[in-house]
This record gives sequence, C-alpha cells and structure tokens, in this order.
Amino acid sequence: MTVVSAFMLPGSPLPYVQRDNPPWGHIADGMDAAARALAESRPDTIIMYSTAWIAVLDQLWQTKAHLQDVHVDENWHEYGDLPFDIHTDVELAEACVSATNDAGIKSKGVDYDKFPIDTGSIVAANFLNADKQCKFVITANNVYHDWKMTEQLGRIAAEQAQKLGRKIAVVVSGGLSGSIFRNSINIADDHIASSEEDEWNMRILGLMEGGDCAGLLAVCPEYAAAAKVDMGFKHMAFLLGAIGGDFSAAKVHAYGPLYGSGGAVVEFSV
Repeated sequence: MTVVSAFMLPGSPLPYVQRDNPPWGHIADGMDAAARALAESRPDTIIMYSTAWIAVLDQLWQTKAHLQDVHVDENWHEYGDLPFDIHTDVELAEACVSATNDAGIKSKGVDYDKFPIDTGSIVAANFLNADKQCKFVITANNVYHDWKMTEQLGRIAAEQAQKLGRKIAVVVSGGLSGSIFRNSINIADDHIASSEEDEWNMRILGLMEGGDCAGLLAVCPEYAAAAKVDMGFKHMAFLLGAIGGDFSAAKVHAYGPLYGSGGAVVEFSV
C-alpha cells in the first residue's frame, strides 16, 4: 500500500501559538491525535498540499533538502513566531515535478535559501512531525488550477511515490468556512462567525464521517460558495486524487473556530 494514512487539517497558526486558549487548544489536541495516528501508519514521506502556499504561474514543489528558519505569520504575528525544521524527500519531489510537466501541468522545483515557507506547511510539520522522523514533499496551491487539475496533482504525486516504493501520508492543509471576525474579540469566546457556515461545516464533516464520498463531491461546489470555503475547498480535491478518489470513513479529531473561520482535523480511512 502506497498511501498509509491521509489527513486534512487547518493551516492557521492559532492552535500552535496560543494553545492555552480553549477553542484553539481543542484543535491543537486534535492535531496531536492526528500526529499519533500518522506515526502509527509509519510513512516514509509526508506529501502535503497547502492552500497557504500561493502560486500564480507554475505548480511549485519544494526541492531544497533542508528548510530551517523562523517564520512570522502575516496575519497573526502578535501571537509569536513560527520556527521550522523540515527535510525534503528530494528524489520524490523532483519526480513529481517531472511527472506533472509530462502531464501538461507546468511545474518547477523551488530550491532557494530563505524561500518564504508558508504558515500552513510549518504548522503541519511542527504538529505532525515534531520528532523529524519523516521527510516531506510540499506543493503549492496554484490559484488558477481548478478542482480537476488539483485532483490530478494529488494522483500524480501518489503515482510517483508508488514508483519509488515510498509509503506516504497525504496531508492537506486548509480550512473550512472562511468568514473571520474583522474586529477584536475575546478569543476565549471565539466561535464560527456565521450559524449558516457552522451548519454547512457540520454537514460536510458528517458526510466525511459516513464515508459518503459521492454525496460530498455532489455538494462541494455549493458548500464552497455558501460558506466561503478556503480556496474553494481545493485541498480536498488534492487529497481525493492522492488516495484514489474514495474513502470508507473519516474521524473528526477536532472541529472549531479560528477567529470566526472554521477548522477541522480529519483523519480519512484509506
């Protein structure tokens, strides 16, 4: 089996930098549960798609062997810095670049000192791979790629992992409903900004838990529009492409607000 585990988690830094706030601490606990599940699946490499790494021309893939520095989040900088120490599976990343180009998706590797690693990738790496046991293949969210092309990217990445004999965990970093509070709030009272968006999020998570992939796919376009979902929910497209288009069930380790937006930590049965 190539894909040994699969997860969706929020890219917000708030559960990492302010864990002692109960609404965000709940999500941090869910991230810890996902980390334990990932470790138990014993992957060689974590393949990650992050909505927070924005690309506008080519499909970008991290190909620098070692990424280490301190990041300051552009939105939540007042809560603290984000150190990172990430090792790349360069062979697999370069195979993904080559294969996506062959498929007609213009791609290139990124191998630069001080390249600005995005918050979502850092948060995922710090929670899921704190002991540095796994290497990563991290790819960007090209804003001009639709659902179908993003799904194709996930499929190609898994195919290249299989060719190289890698066991992989598929991780997509991205949020659910997208409305945030634009005024200062008491963070202890954080909640989903809209009751309608909360209901939508719960409906989507219920479809995931029930393994109703067909039902999920049917409502995703409406959900993305109605709940202002992070990047049109394309991170789900990448995950589905990588795991073969279906899953039997899912476990929601946590769901809650992130300054009004919705975030969930979900483990998929693959």
